[in-house]
Amino acid sequence: MARFDPWPVFFRREWARTWPFLAGFAVTGALVTKLTAGFTEEDLRASKFVQAHRR
Repeated sequence: MARFDPWPVFFRREWARTWPFLAGFAVTGALVTKLTAGFTEEDLRASKFVQAHRR
């Protein structure tokens, strides 16, 4: 006798609710990565923010 598997139903319902959050999270992560990948050591040394948070 086949048993009911609730996981496909659960994931379909949750995907409909959470895809905007996941898409926004992916876009934000990509933008942060793109913007910070170009920093050089000289940029970091000159940054007031980095100096204030370095211990």
